[in-house]
Amino acid sequence: MLKVLILAVAALAVTSMAQAQTYPVKPIKLVVPFPAGGATDTTARLVAQRLQLGLGQSVIIENQGGAGGTIAAKQVAIAQPDGYTLMMGSLSTFGTNPVLYKLDYDPMKAFTPVASAVVDKLVMVAGPALAVKSVQELVAYSKANPGKLNYGNAIGIGPHFTVEMFKIKSGTDIVHIPYRGGAPMIADLIAGQIHMTINGKSVLLPHLQAGKVRALAVTSAHRWADMPEVPSMVELGYLDKPYDTLFGVVAPAGTPAAIVARLNATINDGLRSPESRATLGKLGIEPLISSPQEFAAMIADEAPKWAEAVRVTGIKVE
Repeated sequence: MLKVLILAVAALAVTSMAQAQTYPVKPIKLVVPFPAGGATDTTARLVAQRLQLGLGQSVIIENQGGAGGTIAAKQVAIAQPDGYTLMMGSLSTFGTNPVLYKLDYDPMKAFTPVASAVVDKLVMVAGPALAVKSVQELVAYSKANPGKLNYGNAIGIGPHFTVEMFKIKSGTDIVHIPYRGGAPMIADLIAGQIHMTINGKSVLLPHLQAGKVRALAVTSAHRWADMPEVPSMVELGYLDKPYDTLFGVVAPAGTPAAIVARLNATINDGLRSPESRATLGKLGIEPLISSPQEFAAMIADEAPKWAEAVRVTGIKVE
């Protein structure tokens, strides 16, 4: 029996190595659980481009928005674990989704961590419909006009909970307007249909530079070097800890380790390239390079923080 077991393990190892040597032989699908144009989609398209160059195979982006990303996540979780179905996601969802939704799978067990990608820092901005110039003015106006201000964000994502935690700490009453993703929300913000938001630097920076929205505060521990005049919400006492958005790639659980290792190396090489560094610099976001094991540790560290954010804010979804 022992010999049979040893031979079986050896056969699996040989099969895994053989798969990695020939992989990929067909296009790879990278699922994005939100509509095109948002922070998750922006990161996914950058990673997909570098994967294509590194693997010599097409990488197809598939946007599947809805239910806080759980619809797309379920499809990836039950996909064949062969390296041809991947998902770009935010680490916050590993903590928020199990608390918010009645899932029939455990996100911590249903996916194999492949590689981290970027850190997208969050910033609170006011649109043209809101005349305030600082967080203090925002708080004062909201308290004088409870329920008259609103903000936009997709339901159940990190920026949604960050605004809600700000509301608790500041004692403000600001109405949440739900969106399917960042792109349509930002379009409405610029058009004056909503007042404000907290969202990723990657999608808001061009509009900040163009003067279409105004930065009120950042959610990191310290001020940004490229926007030193904008205070940190931790510094102002409106958040107890910094909140950034970490993005990375996962595969269905059971994906061969050799394939995971090849994907990880290819993504990391792409993030190190001068071209990627230049693109990330223009977006104002930072590459986040890790091994699969280090990425797994990041997920394990981030998930409890965001699960606690759900409990603190008391947010529920239908």
